[in-house]
Amino acid sequence: MKITFLGTGTSQGVPFIGCDCEVCTSKDIRDNRLRSAVWIETPEASIVIDSGPDFRQQMLRAHVRKLDAIVFTHGHKDHVAGMDDVRAYNFHDGRAMEVYATKETQETLKREFQYVFSGHSYPGIPQVNLHTINGDEPFEINGLKLTPIRVLHYKMEVLGFRIGDFTYITDANYMDADEIAKAKGSKVFVLNALRHQQHPSHYTLSEAIDIAHAVGAEQTYFTHISHQLGRHEDVEKTLPAGMHLAYDGLVIKM
Repeated sequence: MKITFLGTGTSQGVPFIGCDCEVCTSKDIRDNRLRSAVWIETPEASIVIDSGPDFRQQMLRAHVRKLDAIVFTHGHKDHVAGMDDVRAYNFHDGRAMEVYATKETQETLKREFQYVFSGHSYPGIPQVNLHTINGDEPFEINGLKLTPIRVLHYKMEVLGFRIGDFTYITDANYMDADEIAKAKGSKVFVLNALRHQQHPSHYTLSEAIDIAHAVGAEQTYFTHISHQLGRHEDVEKTLPAGMHLAYDGLVIKM
């Protein structure tokens, strides 16, 4: 399995518009962060988790020529806004895009992309097939098994996913013991770490480190990072052994 980090930034991305802080003006390419998403490739499947507003740019940058499905963690704009751009894959593959989401996230998609689901089809609109995720049940995409992990993003339920020895969780500020247990045994664990200061709906870096210790993966990567966390190079030096900041374009092979 090959995992490519398409984006590792928070909802506003990095640089943050109008900001002249040392992170937003950094020359280190690792400090440039598009909205969070990952691309997962196996011999059987090519899937993306979330298609935010940078989806088109991410697909071009990573040269994603084949895409079987998009899996959504939740319905916030920075995770769904780019779905319209599946039109390119519709054109090249001659088929609808397979889209996996909970019923709640599907309602958001239907509201945000009303023209896709109105029943009045016309040339050029995205073609998608919706599949419902039950947060308590694993599901498969082309033989690739995904196990949902329930987390809270303030009061909103968000899904993370375990895929083999890889677990990906974004937009969380609470995981209960049963959900942490689902991630244990992962070789690679990915979790959001927004900044150092407390936030109502995201883990701080120290909170994320505590969860990572509880999971005990061989390697942990933090994502969904804001400019308030600090420069990549500086923060990386402070992390415990086996823990790292993810960055756009990072590739992990398992």
